[in-house]
Amino acid sequence: MKNLAVYDASPFSLIDQFFSNDLFNYENYRSPSIDVREENDRYVLEAELPGLNERDIKLEMKDDVLTLATAAMEDKKESGSQDGRWIRRERRKFKFSRSFSLPQDADREKIEARFRDGLLTVEIPKKPETAPRIVPVKVA
Repeated sequence: MKNLAVYDASPFSLIDQFFSNDLFNYENYRSPSIDVREENDRYVLEAELPGLNERDIKLEMKDDVLTLATAAMEDKKESGSQDGRWIRRERRKFKFSRSFSLPQDADREKIEARFRDGLLTVEIPKKPETAPRIVPVKVA
């Protein structure tokens, strides 16, 4: 990473330093945008995962914690022309892991997930409420 504090007399050199400096792409800090909402009969988790497909996603339920992460992603060869050089490159593979503690009324056995157009939707049904049971009294 080049230091922007070092100035050259040429304005083109400064521009080149700016575009080759990757201040905005720290893989360790990238995380998808996730919304969670509660509905009458379920919880819905939606995660924006642009550039990924269903094979890149790992969803795991363990000890009342739902974890969304990238699956083991293999290194893919660069496609396109090898003649040029990148001026700015922000679209890269990234790894993440996010965990969510599920509420007590979540039905862990009936969780469903679907992925379409870069949006992962996870539906977590609520357990049916236990209605009070009336115990009949018999005459002895």
